[in-house]
Amino acid sequence: MAKKIRVLIVDDSASVRQTLTTILQQDPEIEVIGAASDPFAAARKIQEQIPDVITLDVEMPRMDGITFLRKLMAQHPIPVVMCSSLTEAGSATLLQALEAGAVDIILKPKIGAADYLAEEGMRIREVVKSAAQARVGGKRRISAAQSGLAGPAAKLTADAVLPPPSGRAMAKTTEMVVCVGASTGGTEALREMLERLPANAPGVVIVQHMPEKFTAAFAKRLNGLCEVEVKEAADGDPVLRGHVLIAPGDHHMLLERQGARYHVSIRSGPLVSRHRPSVDVLFRSAARSAGGNAMGVIMTGMGDDGARGMLEMHQAGSFNLSQDEATSIVFGMPKEAIALGGVDRIVPLEQIAWEIIAADRRR
Repeated sequence: MAKKIRVLIVDDSASVRQTLTTILQQDPEIEVIGAASDPFAAARKIQEQIPDVITLDVEMPRMDGITFLRKLMAQHPIPVVMCSSLTEAGSATLLQALEAGAVDIILKPKIGAADYLAEEGMRIREVVKSAAQARVGGKRRISAAQSGLAGPAAKLTADAVLPPPSGRAMAKTTEMVVCVGASTGGTEALREMLERLPANAPGVVIVQHMPEKFTAAFAKRLNGLCEVEVKEAADGDPVLRGHVLIAPGDHHMLLERQGARYHVSIRSGPLVSRHRPSVDVLFRSAARSAGGNAMGVIMTGMGDDGARGMLEMHQAGSFNLSQDEATSIVFGMPKEAIALGGVDRIVPLEQIAWEIIAADRRR
């Protein structure tokens, strides 16, 4: 039997601790080894048994979650998933947590309709499994095989949102548009990549797996750091040179073409490859609408979201990049895209922006 992923839950709310325990233990590959009401109690439990993943609340008595996270990363790096309420004010704080070393974010589960809890529960389990693979402190704690992520599982494809490309490759007749997909570890990887782009870079559209509300704070933070302008995408936003659009959490984003210009369409819909927004949806739309005018980039993240869509982009004439394993926090999405044959070049994170600029100049 594969080793179970051991999880420690740290939250001052007894109801949240119980709900998270119930959600996580529905997966036979996850074992909740304890729950703590504050960081001091968590530190004692870590001394008794080291978990593979910690879920960590932000606001707690005696010590806040980010202070504890920084101490943990300095002394004993363990993959940490931050758990927060859905508030815009809290979103900026959660981004500080990602900077401090957290690998992902989940929303605090709320008691509600069965379908809501089922969907949110699936997302929470996926994030925890992804975190178990993450490279923290310079090493990866467990492999994909140990975390039960090696095999395929039933899930919806991009067919649930839009039909496949027609098969006719589109000629290179318009501005290049760069389509990017990322998940676990992607917030910091995207920051590093976008900071390297000049103000006149080609238009970029991004799907980063992230909950609703957090994408707006993430875009605002990047806008203050980069030469390109970054914003959370709204339905109908044009894709312009020197601008970056990030898909809003809990909505799919599609690239559409009208004449020689591109814009994005923001839609609701089912989870695709277990995600909303889904990289597969964005990449398929790029294959349909842009063809050889598009460039695909797949970055750090768990699972296979984006792999099929990247292959469709490649077949439609696009030039595609993958982040390499050495610089990926989780080498899941890039690995799957490479395996399907949709990737033209594998490069380290620090080279992605240069490749985008070089491709733009070649046009």
